[in-house]
Amino acid sequence: MMTMTQKERIQAALSHKEVDRVPFGMWYHMPHVDQDAVALAEAQIQMAQDYDLDFIKMMPFGNYQAADYGLSCTYYCTPTKAVFERKFAIETVEEWGNVHELPGCFGNHGKTLLAAQQIAHQQKKKGLEIPFVQTVFSPLTIAKKLAGDRIFDDMRKEPALLHHALSEIAKTCVNFMKENIDVGVSGFFFATQCATYDLMTEDEYREFGMKYDLQVLNAVKDATYFNIVHIHGDHAMFDLLSSYPVDAVNWHDRWVAPNLAEARKRTDKCLMGGINEGWLHTASLPEIRAHVEQALQMAGRTGFILTPGCCASMETPKENILAVRDALKALCADTSVFA
Repeated sequence: MMTMTQKERIQAALSHKEVDRVPFGMWYHMPHVDQDAVALAEAQIQMAQDYDLDFIKMMPFGNYQAADYGLSCTYYCTPTKAVFERKFAIETVEEWGNVHELPGCFGNHGKTLLAAQQIAHQQKKKGLEIPFVQTVFSPLTIAKKLAGDRIFDDMRKEPALLHHALSEIAKTCVNFMKENIDVGVSGFFFATQCATYDLMTEDEYREFGMKYDLQVLNAVKDATYFNIVHIHGDHAMFDLLSSYPVDAVNWHDRWVAPNLAEARKRTDKCLMGGINEGWLHTASLPEIRAHVEQALQMAGRTGFILTPGCCASMETPKENILAVRDALKALCADTSVFA
C-alpha cells in the first residue's frame, strides 16, 4: 500500500478501512506554555513533527472552561506541574442559579480558540495538514470542576438548580465548539469525568450527564469528521458512552474494563488506546515494544489508533515516546503480528 498522509490514515482508521500502518497519537499537559496560545500551538505542532504523530490532541489546561465560570486556579507554569484549582466557584447550592451561557470566545475559551487558530495558521505556513482536535469537557464535568464533590449532594437535593446550570454550560460548549469549527478543527476530544459507577448510577448519569452530552455532540457532529469521547475513571459506563454520536472512543483500556479485545465486541466505533499512560514514563524500551505488540494483537490493524488512555505523564522521556513510534512502525510492517 502507498504511504498515506496523516489525514488519510486517520480517516481510514475511523472508517475501519485498510491503513498503511496504524495511526499514532500522544498527548500530555504542557503547563510551561499553556497560558500562551501561540506558544502552545508552536509546541504542539513541534511535538507532532518530533514524534511523527498522526493527529494533534489540543492541550489547554484542564480547568480552562471552569475558570471562565469563576473557578480560581494556581498557575505554576513549569514543565511538570499542571494548573490546579485553588478555590471552587460554587460553594452553596443556590449559586448554581447564577450560572449563565457565555460567548464561545470569552476568557479562557477565547484563548483556547486562539490556540486552534494558531495551529491552523502555523500548519498552513509550514505546508502541513495534521488533523487536530480541540479538547472540550462535558457540561457535568465542568460543573464538577466548579464545585467539587458537593455537586453530587446538590444534584440529589436541588436537581432543578443543577439542571439550570448544566443547560447554560451546554450552550456555552456549543458556542465554543462552533467557533472552533469555523477556524478549521478536525473534531473534538469530548472528555467526561463523571460517567463512572463510583460517582453516579446510570440513571443519574442519563439525567444529568448524557442529556447534556448529547445536546452538545449533536450540535456539531455533522460539521467535523474526528470526534472522540474520552471516558475517564474507573468502573466506567463504557457501553452507554460508546453509543454516543462520535467517531472514536478513548478510555483507560489498560486498567479499566473493557480491554481492547473486549471492546471490539461491544462497539463498532474506532478504538483509541493501547498505551498505559501511567506506566510509560518508567517503562524500559523492550517492555514498550512488547506493550505495543500486545495492543495491536488485541485491537487489530483496522479501526484502531494507538494512543494513551489519558494524558501521559509530563515526565515521560522523549526516548520512550520514540520507542512507541518505532515499535508501531516496525510491528505494522510485520504481517505475522496480525495473523
